[in-house]
Amino acid sequence: MSTAPPAAPDVVRSAYAQLVVTDLPRARWFWVDMLGFHVQYEDADSLYLRGTDDLTHHCLVLRRGPTAALDHIAYRVRTPEDVDRAEEFFTRLGRPVRRVPAGSGTLGVGDAVRVVDPLGFPVEFFHDIERAERLIQRYDLRHGAEIARLDHFNLCTPDVPAAYEHYRTLGFGCSETIEGDEHELYAAWMYRKQTVHDVAFTGGAGPRLHHVGVATHESHQVLRTADVFGALRKEHHIERGPGRHGVSNAFYLYLRDPDGHRVEIYTSDYYTGDPDHETYRWNVHDDRRRDFWGNAVVESWYKEAAPVLDLDGRPQPVTDTVLDESAVRVGADGLG
Repeated sequence: MSTAPPAAPDVVRSAYAQLVVTDLPRARWFWVDMLGFHVQYEDADSLYLRGTDDLTHHCLVLRRGPTAALDHIAYRVRTPEDVDRAEEFFTRLGRPVRRVPAGSGTLGVGDAVRVVDPLGFPVEFFHDIERAERLIQRYDLRHGAEIARLDHFNLCTPDVPAAYEHYRTLGFGCSETIEGDEHELYAAWMYRKQTVHDVAFTGGAGPRLHHVGVATHESHQVLRTADVFGALRKEHHIERGPGRHGVSNAFYLYLRDPDGHRVEIYTSDYYTGDPDHETYRWNVHDDRRRDFWGNAVVESWYKEAAPVLDLDGRPQPVTDTVLDESAVRVGADGLG
């Protein structure tokens, strides 16, 4: 019998997130009316949303439930056979694995596998998904932040090195890191599509969802989002920014939805597709790493995040972190 490890599934990109919200009409106001997501499907208990550039059925699902949480994140894989590879890969790791046949899981998604990965996160792998109407040039439908597409997930984990190693086994590259003087790993940005990241790991109590990152095309759309929330006296939904990150170079704004889910409006990162792309390493003492202009990060951004569910919808237990980036003194010598 072969003892070779199973092949990892060939992940194409981050595809969608499914969030549990407690008040669906309030969530619709925030994500659709204010941020500009387009509704692909809705019923009494769910909303399926996408951006103008999404050609698949959805990039965000909001599901009504008793407690706000992450239901699962999802990656699209290259072939139907990669769904089988995902099942074998995580079964061999001894992780909880559940096959989700087409028609029995998320609307629009074909045959899928859901797992609880070694970091404690609920993750779906799928290939088939329904196509959607092309809205790329429907400028008449754009409003709010004019969301183009899902860009990334940011996950809180107490063991960033373990997260990094696990995602390396899944074939992810690493664009940037935040490291200590002895190369302790505080955070990592990892990718499959040819941008800065599909997933990032922030050191903190976890497993928890820090935020969903969604892309817009231009920085003025980020600024307009802040202006619209302010004009409607809803500025309390703005948690941080606008600003520019050191890591990723992206222009950003962080908001919290009515349930406290965090979303980043994100634009202006860079290409990572060259085969010899090198990881850019920031020193944890450089106060430009999180904000290139050196603005302080609010405490809630470091400390608060959403719980995640297991495959049966139960909250996953949370473990405290050892390395606390928010406690590190900044202002020392710059890049590592």
